Amino acid sequence: MKKILYLHGFASSSQSEKAQLTTAFFRRQYPKVDFTALDLPYEPVSALQLIRRQLDGSDDIALIGSSLGGFLATCIAEERGCRACLINPAVAPHKVLHQHLGRYYHPVLQQHFDVTAQQMHSLAQLMPERIQQPENYLLLLQSGDEVLDYRLALDYYRGANITLREGGDHSYVGYAGELQTIAHFCQLA
Repeated sequence: MKKILYLHGFASSSQSEKAQLTTAFFRRQYPKVDFTALDLPYEPVSALQLIRRQLDGSDDIALIGSSLGGFLATCIAEERGCRACLINPAVAPHKVLHQHLGRYYHPVLQQHFDVTAQQMHSLAQLMPERIQQPENYLLLLQSGDEVLDYRLALDYYRGANITLREGGDHSYVGYAGELQTIAHFCQLA
């Protein structure tokens, strides 16, 4: 059975709009797929450990990652050689998140979390130097992303399947319209 994990972005959760749209889509269109939208720990090493545990014993897998979840999906896809669909993925997230060190409160999960310099060091260490199998990636980018520079993803994922839409924003405007493309890339349709 195909196993697909959805990995949310920084300070997000399985309750985000994209996660909920993706969950509803896969449950409706592909009920026999083992689909899970995870709630990831804020510490990157712990997040990767959770993802690996979820994938233990599974060979037929695909990942969907948004923003920082796209970075984590890349780390796992490089390890496992699986397909990964990335929505406005974070490239070198330690360079963006270092501006946000401190303590935060997540209103959906109702918990505090810390963004630390050690986490930035971990993210820098985890980042694959280069993508080994670009054909394993589908990138969905919008040029209007106000959080991440889409051009970094164009360069880092050179050779991948890339869809660049003009305008939009970091949330990826029109995401629901891309779900069938994502399913097809995950080799479901």
